[in-house]
Amino acid sequence: MRRIGSFLGEAWALTAPYWRSEQRWKARGLLAVVVALNLSLVGMSVILSYWNREFFNALQGKDAESFWALLLLGKWETESGPMPGFAWIAALYILIAVYQLYLRQALQIRWREWLTQRYLDRWLEGRAYYRIALTDPGTDNPDQRIAEDIRLFVDDTLALGLGLMRSVVSLVSFLFVLWGLSGAITVLGIEIPGYMVWVALIYAVVGTWLAHLVGRRLIGLNFNQQKVEADFRFALIRLRENAEGVALYGGEADEKRGLITRFRALMENWWGIMVATKRLTFFTAGYTQVAVVFPFIVASPRYFSGEIPLGGLTQTANAFGEVQGALSWFVDNYSRLTEWRATVKRLTGFHGAMETAHAATAAGDGVTAAAGDGRDLAIEDVTLRIPGGRTLIAGASASIAPGEAVLVAGPSGSGKSTLFRAIAGIWPFGSGRVRIPAGAHALFLPQRPYLPLGTLRRALCYPRDAAEFGDADVRAALADAGLGHLADRLDEEDSWSHRLSGGEQQRVALARALLLKPDWLFLDEATASLDPEGEQRFYTLLKERLPGATLVSIAHRPAVALYHDRALRVRDGALVAGTTQPQAT
Repeated sequence: MRRIGSFLGEAWALTAPYWRSEQRWKARGLLAVVVALNLSLVGMSVILSYWNREFFNALQGKDAESFWALLLLGKWETESGPMPGFAWIAALYILIAVYQLYLRQALQIRWREWLTQRYLDRWLEGRAYYRIALTDPGTDNPDQRIAEDIRLFVDDTLALGLGLMRSVVSLVSFLFVLWGLSGAITVLGIEIPGYMVWVALIYAVVGTWLAHLVGRRLIGLNFNQQKVEADFRFALIRLRENAEGVALYGGEADEKRGLITRFRALMENWWGIMVATKRLTFFTAGYTQVAVVFPFIVASPRYFSGEIPLGGLTQTANAFGEVQGALSWFVDNYSRLTEWRATVKRLTGFHGAMETAHAATAAGDGVTAAAGDGRDLAIEDVTLRIPGGRTLIAGASASIAPGEAVLVAGPSGSGKSTLFRAIAGIWPFGSGRVRIPAGAHALFLPQRPYLPLGTLRRALCYPRDAAEFGDADVRAALADAGLGHLADRLDEEDSWSHRLSGGEQQRVALARALLLKPDWLFLDEATASLDPEGEQRFYTLLKERLPGATLVSIAHRPAVALYHDRALRVRDGALVAGTTQPQAT
């Protein structure tokens, strides 16, 4: 019970914020209409149960006039007064059913939109996505959790919640009908009134208990299935994104082995789900089939004794089915409940990882990067570690003045790129402070530039809005970077990170820097894919077009040193001042 309470608490924590949000009145109003339509369907089912009784009584009595009145547009009498014929009832039922579904779907997409926006905000805010990727490998496939798990959570929560509510209302509504139809039965000298109600209750309770025993293994299997499905899909996407590298290495065989391994994990878990579902379906199918004839068997003595007519027998069976079906909601939805539970656990785990990342950021874990009072960029007692705990740089201090061109040099793996990440304020492992001049506009160009999905114009202007830049400025930057031949494709959508070569991508990054005009420009081997002439052109353009900008570069080529005033070198875990002479790089 404690575990069930804990899980329901998690589900409520995911559900409640939307109904308390700025959209709460629209959401609550739409939900109220959907609930009202659901209740109307239950009311229609009650009316149809009485119609069913009169219809079969008319058949038994060979009453053609009543038969056609009940079937078409006539009226028929009940204890509550005249009722319309089946044609009117069916038309109204269809109308309510259609709009109940339509408005429920409208509520689904509104809720999903709000949840998606909320999760995207928290995932991107404070670079939580980056910290989670480094510190919490257990939070796998955040893309799936945002795109797929939110959809499943919203759909299943509404479907299960409304289904449960309808079952409760149906139970209450048909309980009185069944009680009145059941009569009494004498067992061991004790008269039991409404005995069909008690039979339905015992049948459903036993069925629910057995369904849980048979199907509880599905809970863990469904949780794991979502994980292995996402892992397999991620591996396929990664192969697509790195198609050229795989092709150059001739790594198809190894990629296939990796994909098959992941798919086998998916298949093994799926076979487990199949076996568990087979066992559960054996039980639920048998349970449902027995429920079809069970009320007839239990009520037949009263029919054969003449206490009730054929219509009374069918209405009793129908009411029993509604009561038993309402009580058996857990049995009928057990498989979906296990999937919903898995979805809730994945979303709460993701939410917890995001909150942990935000808490760590707020607590100042890692290197603190903040605006300083001075004009210089100050690195103060900075220690950098990697996730395994090994120290890359210890107690580093340095200062870079505005307008300087500084080369950061050192062996591969010594911590140069990690130092850039610390200056950017995104590295969570280490300590110390980086003070950046207040109001400084910094731009970081990594060795492999990021080109977002969409048009080439968007890639050039990233991360700013392309609408902020005139067409002439964009074309001029493209031409200056040596990509003038792409000017006619500025508004063409393509996978530019695959369409362009490594050198062309670095030229896009140069054009981006010329457009954005940063005060502080950090280049992490940003010219490594260019030929020497292209590299010379790159730095010459930066010097000419951004004369007041501070350049801080990581590079291994000796020629790059010629474009810098001085050097900072990472040596034996320390950051020391050095020369820009080629032989010292």
